[in-house]
Amino acid sequence: MDSIFDTILGLILGAIATYWVYTFFKKKQSKEVTLHQSTVLLEKIRSVSKLVSVEGEFAEIYKYENTKERFLSLVSSKKKALIVINARAQIGYDLKKVQIESDVDNKRIILTNFPQPEILSIEPELEFYDIKNGMFNSFSPDDLTTLNNEAKNHIREKIPESGLMQTARTEALQAVLIIESIVATIGWKLDYSALKIEDKEKKLLENK
Repeated sequence: MDSIFDTILGLILGAIATYWVYTFFKKKQSKEVTLHQSTVLLEKIRSVSKLVSVEGEFAEIYKYENTKERFLSLVSSKKKALIVINARAQIGYDLKKVQIESDVDNKRIILTNFPQPEILSIEPELEFYDIKNGMFNSFSPDDLTTLNNEAKNHIREKIPESGLMQTARTEALQAVLIIESIVATIGWKLDYSALKIEDKEKKLLENK
């Protein structure tokens, strides 16, 4: 009984991996780049069981200012810069959070939890313009680490309004449909009634 469930679970996780690898890389034009990124993605799946389903690019202008005070706050010195942030954000799923149960008597696979999309990585590149150092407050190598962290937080705040999370949820629904098809091929039924799915998302599943 356990071996049947393990086999079905392996098929389901394999289907999810196959689907997202295909949809992610079919958009790439270069075969060499596709093969390279596919290898990287598969290594990521093996090591942490996470899958990238959506990738977004951001270009933001960020104004940085820092003021230091000396001599009992009588004298202040300000450094500032205009920074262009070019960042790539990857949204995906932690497959370790997928929860599946089996009902052997009724030949049902019960999908009790499918994880919400989450930010897997943010990779910013910073370009500095209009750099101005203060008298005793100038930019140092340590500032690069600080600014990289601030840039990541800045992009993180922009992600909810970008639509990437909603796109990732749509990809998850497509994965559920693939799971349903695979389960049906062995004469079983997928029960995903325990999942919290919005009305518009239910219509997508019903129309497929």
